[in-house]
Parts: sequence; structure tokens; C-alpha cells
Amino acid sequence: MNATQKWGIVALSWLMLFTVTTPALAQDSSSRIADLEAKMTSMAAELAVLKDELAAAKASGERANLEAMQADINAAKQIAERATQSANEWKDATSVTHLSGYASADYVSPENGNAAFIANFNPMFHFLLGDKLLWEAELEIEVEENGDTEIGLEYSTVDIFLNDSMTLMAGKFLSPIGNFRQNIHPSWINKLPSAPPGFGHDGAAPISEVGLQLRGVAPVGDNSRFTYAAYIGNGPKLEGEDGEIHAIEAEGFAGDPDDEKVFGGRLAFLPIPRLELAVSAAFGDAAVVENDGADFEGDPTRDYKVLGFDASYQWNNFDFRGEYIKSEVDDQELSVAPEGGEWETWYAQGAYKFGQGKWEGVVRFTDFDSPHPDDSQEQWAFGVNYLITPSALVKFGYEINDGLAGEITDDDQWIAQIAYGY
Repeated sequence: MNATQKWGIVALSWLMLFTVTTPALAQDSSSRIADLEAKMTSMAAELAVLKDELAAAKASGERANLEAMQADINAAKQIAERATQSANEWKDATSVTHLSGYASADYVSPENGNAAFIANFNPMFHFLLGDKLLWEAELEIEVEENGDTEIGLEYSTVDIFLNDSMTLMAGKFLSPIGNFRQNIHPSWINKLPSAPPGFGHDGAAPISEVGLQLRGVAPVGDNSRFTYAAYIGNGPKLEGEDGEIHAIEAEGFAGDPDDEKVFGGRLAFLPIPRLELAVSAAFGDAAVVENDGADFEGDPTRDYKVLGFDASYQWNNFDFRGEYIKSEVDDQELSVAPEGGEWETWYAQGAYKFGQGKWEGVVRFTDFDSPHPDDSQEQWAFGVNYLITPSALVKFGYEINDGLAGEITDDDQWIAQIAYGY
């Protein structure tokens, strides 16, 4: 074997080593780092051999191979330097990647409909850079009735930690109006297998927003504090049907057809541990962008307002909470849907853990009023939960629904659910 062949084999071996090492650097673990350091030690020894052989080549007069040998050594040095830099970065990592989320499987049996199984999966992603920047996102993946899989972006924000008590968020975020949507709606947190009427799509409570949000906490004394959230966003869209507003779509849109922003927020006071009292509000303008099922442009804006109150208290094994939200759009005589409307909902819920905290009983009453009689609903919901772990539970619920006769809002139903938060 001549010198050129030897150096080619050595260089190829080093390149293969780097190819194998590079994906290993993507895994932040002590074992991978130790393996990398061992490889680097071996590379250093090989580098010393290369230098000796180069000197020997110079002495023997192999001038024809000298330039190629020198290039191989320079390449090896660069590979070793890059490997060293990467190893140091992973040893002192300033970034953290975290995957969490929740999933649920339901069996729903309505009084006047077909029983069916339902499955949902909501992965959450968190990417932390140092102690100042966090990107977080949640996907909502569910199977539709026709078998298609629908994937939606629940939220996606860049969070800038201004200080220890204040965060600026930009992107799509869950609405801070009220408490249920932003804190309670995940299946493994919600104590019943369904959301209260009026807190879902086409309800009274906003779901999400796209814009900027400032969140923080302000201590008051030793045990009390205020929490706050203030935002500016693109606002909702209005659906017109038969000359009136059919629904307020407040689900976080990446466009603003009426070019009018919405301002809102929530202020909560925690006077003692485990007691929270809060008020929410939002105001701005909105316009009809869909009329009788078709896209529509050029509708004049009208006033849009939201008002909310919520409270929660935990005492021993008891958990009490309640919430009220009203969304309103004014009349606009120049609109294709001149008549406005009010969407109003409230619920009160009590839960109690027994059996050493493994079992839980839940009762909730909800009253949802809509301008459209077929959407209005009163509901009593009863549930019994078995907690496998604090984040994994089996839920059995029964709903007594009072709505317009013949509508789905009037169907009582059984719901069984397995929910897991990870």
C-alpha cells in the first residue's frame, strides 16, 4: 500500500467517524458525550501519527504526496475542532426541548342518536432558549365522522420573559377571557367529559386570538396576589344568515378583514391560597365575513363586547368553581345582517374526592342563551371519575339537556372517557 492510498483510507475513516458522530450530538445525554470524548481522544492519537508520517515523508523525499498529505491533516484538524465545539455546546446546553400534551378516547351515547367512539390527540411542544425565550405550541388532532383526520393549531406563541413576573407573548394563544378555555378545557384537567354549553364553537366564550399578550403577577402582602393578562388581537369574524348574525367566530384568525383590532384581558385576585376571583372584558369592532354560507367582503363594522366573571375555591377535598361570560355585537343597519345579538352562558360546578382521592364525584349546571332558539340549552351534568394517577383518569358522565324539542340540544346522553395528560 503506497502513502497516497494509506492517507485516503485514513481520511475516509475520519469522515465516516464525523458522519456517525454528528447525529449523536443531537441527543443530549451523558453517555453520548462520553462516547464522543472517547472518539476525540482516538482522533487526537491518529493526528499525532499523521504528523509523524508527514515528517517521515518529508525526510524520505516523497514530495509527490506531500501536498495531499498536508491537505488531509488540515481537514482532520477542522473535523476535530468542530467536534470539540459541538461537544462543549451539548455539555453546557442553553436550550431545552420538551414534549407534553394529552389524549382522550370517548364513547358517546345520545338519547336520540347513534352511539359512537371518539378519539383526540393534542401534542404540545416547548422549546426553551436560555432563561429569556420560550416557543410553545399545541396541535389538535381528531378523527371526523367521515373518517378524515383533522389537524388544527390550538396555539403557537413565542414567549419573552421580561422579568420574573412578566411575560410578553406573540402568536396564536388561548383566549384569556374567563378561566375554562385557557386553563380547564384539556380532557385530563376538565372534571367532566364535556365542555359546558356556550364554551365551545359558536358559543359565548372566545376560544383563541392572534396578536400580542402581556401576562404577569403582582404580589400583595405575604399570601395575596394579582394576576393579569392584557392583549391586542385581530378579533372575531361574524357569520350572517337570513339577515341576522348566526355566530361570532372567535377562534384566532391570521387575517383581519375589517382592519379593526380587539383589546381585552383578565384580572384575577387571589386574597388567600386556593381562592381566585376574576373579571374579564374585551372590546373592539367586528364585521360579517361570511353570509349565508358564502364569503363576503365590504360589510361595515359594528361594536363587539365581551364581559366575564369567574371564581374558584378549593377546600380540603372539595373543588368549587363558576363562570359567567356574555358576548355581544350591536346592530348595524347598513349590514347584510343588520340585527346584532347576545350570547350568554354561565355554569356552577362542584366536585369532591373520596376513597383516598382515587374517586371523584362531579355536578355541574350550565345555562346557555343564544339569539337562536335551537342553540340555547340548559344542562345538568353528573360525573364519577376514577383517578389512576393525577394525570390519568377514567370518567363516566350523564347529561340531562333541556333545549328546543327535536334538536340535539335536547338530547340527554351518556359519555365515558379515558383521558391522559403526559
